[in-house]
Amino acid sequence: MKIVVVSDTHNQHEKLRALTGDVLVHCGVMFNLFDRASNDVKRMDAWFGSLDFDQILCVGGNHDLSLEAALRTTHQPFRNATVLQDTRIVLNGVVFYGAPWVPMLQSLAFYQPDHEIKKKWSLIPEDVDVLITHSPPAEIRDRSRSGTRYGCSHLSVAVDRVRPGLHCFGHVHASAGIVKTQHTTFVNACTVDSQMNLV
Repeated sequence: MKIVVVSDTHNQHEKLRALTGDVLVHCGVMFNLFDRASNDVKRMDAWFGSLDFDQILCVGGNHDLSLEAALRTTHQPFRNATVLQDTRIVLNGVVFYGAPWVPMLQSLAFYQPDHEIKKKWSLIPEDVDVLITHSPPAEIRDRSRSGTRYGCSHLSVAVDRVRPGLHCFGHVHASAGIVKTQHTTFVNACTVDSQMNLV
């Protein structure tokens, strides 16, 4: 199974080229908080529908206020992609689990306070092969350009418990890249850099 992972496209998704595979994973921040006029769920769905993938899975991110609002009225706002929100899905025997939650950013989308986010991460089942979150775990690809760490320590505990083969996330543009440990390959799939340029 070929899995393609992107994150933090910030309304620049239509500029991405040559995306093909079996499963596309979008780790959140499809939209741009600072350009709300173009935060169109239908437009994002149309782009998903134009791609050559068998399945498209996504989670929300902290800029995705329009997606968060859509999820208040429907379980699945996209026709061409599946939104995972504390959700497990099995594709060809591979177990995916996705959750959008972010700590620290109270005024933004999918924020959860410390005691609630700990509960959210405890829901991750132990049979997960591919974990999809917007937030990184603490101290793995979570350092901003200024040196601030934005990873979640409660997520780290959950990842240590579950030991997924692959953990995909985004959120921290300056830390895009891959880290491999004994049990898990961690991918910060941010698609733009700190200046919002495609990388």
